[in-house]
Amino acid sequence: MPRSARIDMPGLLQHVIVRGIERRDIFLEDSDRSLFVERFSSLLVETGMECLAWSLLSNHFH
Repeated sequence: MPRSARIDMPGLLQHVIVRGIERRDIFLEDSDRSLFVERFSSLLVETGMECLAWSLLSNHFH
């Protein structure tokens, strides 16, 4: 069943979560986490977006 449409307005806070398929690990080593943080940081700068908080777990991130 698809999720209902989300509200998208300038300045609106969003909660983003990405999980590995079948809840499998997506971060296998510390280097995977480091690379994610580097890329995520670059993306925030490029898009001008702000991240108030984040959390990396072995099989998903918020």
